[in-house]
Amino acid sequence: MYQFFIEPSDVQGGQIVMTGSDVNHIKNVLRMRAGEKIAAVSEAEGKKYLCEIVRLEEEGIICRVLSVEEEDTELPAKIFLFQGLPKGDKMELILQKAVELGCFEVVPVACRRCVVKLDEKKQKSRVSRWQGISEAAAKQSGRRIIPRVHEVMRFSEALRYAADMDVKLIPYEQAENMFETKRILDTAEPGQRIAVFIGPEGGFEAEEIEEAKREGVIPVTLGRRILRTETAAITVLSWLMYRLEQMAEERDKGNL
Repeated sequence: MYQFFIEPSDVQGGQIVMTGSDVNHIKNVLRMRAGEKIAAVSEAEGKKYLCEIVRLEEEGIICRVLSVEEEDTELPAKIFLFQGLPKGDKMELILQKAVELGCFEVVPVACRRCVVKLDEKKQKSRVSRWQGISEAAAKQSGRRIIPRVHEVMRFSEALRYAADMDVKLIPYEQAENMFETKRILDTAEPGQRIAVFIGPEGGFEAEEIEEAKREGVIPVTLGRRILRTETAAITVLSWLMYRLEQMAEERDKGNL
């Protein structure tokens, strides 16, 4: 079932009136018709409305509400991905997978070894495109929120932004001891804010790692092989998703 995001004002009694860019997408891309069912998520309310399309008009789509779901599909902790700017379109893949894996916010970071250099105009255009990718991934994966893609930060700015977060880790190729990595990941708990720093293709410089350590960010290893930047991000987020989902399930069963 296709999912779309709506504003609380779009809910009018037992109906939802959808407007904006989704109208064209539903009518002319998906070619949906009256009688077909969709899901409409109100991010502000935390509600998911299961609807039936009643009428397709020029400027809007009228839907009848069939039921309302309030079950939360979000992770019980907020993960902030601080991603070193990669080359080409890798950021789009990273964003898509980060949203699918439950990331709360993505912060593009200009590290010292980043090949990509974005001026102010390019930054605004690129961040706007990335935000659209985040929204599309949130729709596809059944998220209740659209994760924010932050403006590009310098590495020092990113460290300050993460200063008061509960768990802060940074995969680094010279780090060792998988038991220590597991120990750090196991400190992640529901209700926390978790910062994950991922370097660009060239990795982090030693000075950046030292700066991060001074700010309480812990270097961890992801194994004996060197992973691509997109693989590293997906690996850490997958581990955290499993850890947090498992804890949430145990809590719901009363085992925690």
